[in-house]
Amino acid sequence: MRENEKQGPIVAKSTAIHTPFYYGWLIVMIAGLSHFFSGPGQTYSNAIFIDYYIEEFGWSRSAISGIYSSATLLAGFMLFMVGRLIDKFGARKMSVVISIFLVAACMFNSFVINWAMLFFGFFAIRLLGQGSMSLMPNALVPQWFIQKRGRALSLAALGAMVGSAAFPLINVWLIELYGWRTTWQILGASILIIFTPLAFLFIRNRPEDIGLRPDNGPVLSKKEQQNQLSADVSWTVKEAKKTRSFWLLLYCVAVPALVNTGMTFHLVSIFSLQSLTPETAAAVLSLMAIIGFPVTFLAGYLLDKISVQWMLAAVFAGELVSIFLLKEATVFSAAILFAAVWGFMLGIERVTLSVVWPNYFGRQYLGSITGISMAVMVVGSALGPLPFGLFFDRFGSYNEVLWVIMIFPLLGIIAALMASPPEKAAVRE
Repeated sequence: MRENEKQGPIVAKSTAIHTPFYYGWLIVMIAGLSHFFSGPGQTYSNAIFIDYYIEEFGWSRSAISGIYSSATLLAGFMLFMVGRLIDKFGARKMSVVISIFLVAACMFNSFVINWAMLFFGFFAIRLLGQGSMSLMPNALVPQWFIQKRGRALSLAALGAMVGSAAFPLINVWLIELYGWRTTWQILGASILIIFTPLAFLFIRNRPEDIGLRPDNGPVLSKKEQQNQLSADVSWTVKEAKKTRSFWLLLYCVAVPALVNTGMTFHLVSIFSLQSLTPETAAAVLSLMAIIGFPVTFLAGYLLDKISVQWMLAAVFAGELVSIFLLKEATVFSAAILFAAVWGFMLGIERVTLSVVWPNYFGRQYLGSITGISMAVMVVGSALGPLPFGLFFDRFGSYNEVLWVIMIFPLLGIIAALMASPPEKAAVRE
């Protein structure tokens, strides 16, 4: 049986919900919280813990980089399964289950005493935090918006920007007050108290499930919903894999993950070699996120007007400039300039990489397709820290690796411009 024959159109299953505003905007808010609470699994949060691990356990930086990379790599290989589960069970159930498992992962990290436990702890928070909690909103929000998809995803992405600004400072503050073990426990408890109940109470998988339409369009009868969903151009994973654009876009997903994770993971160490303090590194991570706030709104608006290809090319151009500025950041003012450019680029990147998949391949199998995308992103992030650590151990600096990784965004510009929207009629079984 063909993949697209296994699942027919999904129509309304639940009692209609009447609110004075479009319910999709509440979904956007919950999606933003999902992005925010992915923080414990993100590199900008974990980077604050690394030096404390080195100090307490005496492990080398390259050893911890290797553990982090291998654990992230394994997590990436499993993310496509999460995407399929979202398609099967819906984002509501999966959000609740995944958030509870993420709480358990945070608690586990507070008890790490050896390499094996550190590996499993990294694996769990990368799979459940960085991967699954970020995958969920990217699969959920496009179900509720089509014409305003860019703006909706940009609003949801603000949760990630707030998280990237808040978690480095929160972690530094909590670790200084209570130690790194208690900090992990506090992070886990906050997810359980705030996000899990909100996900259970308010998430609905699709507007059709509660008698609504994407973008708050006119309510249709059950037969009209069936006809509309059948008319929507949605690609199965098998069909998408036959297009050149699918593979080019996967490269465009992998490169920012690799480059940004590598720079973020070693930012404290890079700055220390350039006579900048850990507090400066934390400030840069927070300032980067703050600058990204208005850019995220701008990117959402532009993505409703401009081709995704050009926006992706702009992402990689900004990445090239960011790498060069990081290499030259030897004084505080230069670090601030680096943060500004990096934040601007990331504000565009977050929204663009969320919009491209539903715009190119539809929404019916979006969980499975974005699951593959997120898996590639996590694998890319797994490969980022290790070369930085190896180059540092070999040369005693990061200049060499920063020059080398400039190759990847250069190729990314080419890949983005070649990734034209595919035509369904051109694909054959």
